[in-house]
Amino acid sequence: MDYSKMKPESLMMSYGYKPNLSEGSIKCPIFQTSTFVFENAMQGKKFFEVAYGLREKEENEELGLIYSRLNNPDLEILENRLCLWDNAEDCAVFESGMSAITTAMMEFMKPGDLLLYSKPLYGGTDHFINNFLKKLNIKAIGFMANDSKEDIISKINNSSRSNKLSMIHIETPANPTNSLIDIEMCNEIKSLFSIEENQPVLSVDNTYMGPIWQHPLKHGADIVLYSATKYIGGHSDVIAGACLGSKELIRRVKGLRTFFGNMAGPLTGWLLMRSLETLKVRMDQQAKNAVYVADFLKKHPKVEKIYYLGEKAKNGTNEEKELIKKQYASYGAMISFDIKGGEKEAFKFLDNLKLIKLAVSLGGTESLAEHPKTMTHADVLASEKEIMYITDKLIRISVGVENYNDLISDLSQALNSI
Repeated sequence: MDYSKMKPESLMMSYGYKPNLSEGSIKCPIFQTSTFVFENAMQGKKFFEVAYGLREKEENEELGLIYSRLNNPDLEILENRLCLWDNAEDCAVFESGMSAITTAMMEFMKPGDLLLYSKPLYGGTDHFINNFLKKLNIKAIGFMANDSKEDIISKINNSSRSNKLSMIHIETPANPTNSLIDIEMCNEIKSLFSIEENQPVLSVDNTYMGPIWQHPLKHGADIVLYSATKYIGGHSDVIAGACLGSKELIRRVKGLRTFFGNMAGPLTGWLLMRSLETLKVRMDQQAKNAVYVADFLKKHPKVEKIYYLGEKAKNGTNEEKELIKKQYASYGAMISFDIKGGEKEAFKFLDNLKLIKLAVSLGGTESLAEHPKTMTHADVLASEKEIMYITDKLIRISVGVENYNDLISDLSQALNSI
């Protein structure tokens, strides 16, 4: 059977797993073990040589199982399946999205380097960049979605470290405002500052779109990052992260992961494999529901403005319309909106939701709502939040798989309570 002609959703139940090696079990078991037995000492020597990069794998040689900090069947099969969605060469799975992001940044940057990043970002990433990386003498320059290519290049040139640009990290659509960044433009900027002794890495946090609705590697990204807790996990019962890219780059990421010890465990791997089987079905339904929810919110008299890809595709700038056509396969299921009023009205609305739950996170089967300014982005500088439209009146909704009429009914009664 030619698996290469099949869609990823058709392979999520079986790809990379051999039932005959596990007593015929239709599903991959949970390999809850710390270590693996070698058949002989020479086999153990060969496994370690490959694992620690002392030699390259021989043709048709498989990486042997050594120790669950290095590799585990649940992890390896999961990583192989995740590669199918993004057409990546390799994948490294972590115990959280932040561990994936921070490990990648630590691997590709060193003291004295320059980081270029888009704004806004997820609050945890923003904190790591603007607090921890400063301690390592890594300078960070942020840019907004409406900054031109020339504006961004000027920022780099004026940084005094233009020859030390080691990483460009972007999040598109941005959390929580759905601001759009052109990945191909960022790749062009990366190329301008690439020199023989310094090759910057372009990383894209694709959590908002998941592996279905956007494929950054196709547009020039070097690595794509996920909080796998979100759409990939999709059931609000597991914390995980993933980093995908070329074999060479992921080899480096996995190397640091080995010594940080922040790889995902076998149960996490098993839970994510379970979730991958329904990933497309769930995300298709969430995107469909979001269209109806956005249309309702746009027309409601107590809603001032909505931040949603579908709205940008209709009424955004020409640049936004073209970028959506080029870069996205869906408008997604994340909607933010400005309520008329401020924090008082926003909190009143959130406190009166019934079906939609007041909680952070996103991408799960259940719909969630939160207040970015005081919750997920509480640590971002106040002056920065205002510029990025993260205000008292902004509310973020992650649309789930419920019946959209019930979601709209809940939103309606909560808005009417104001």
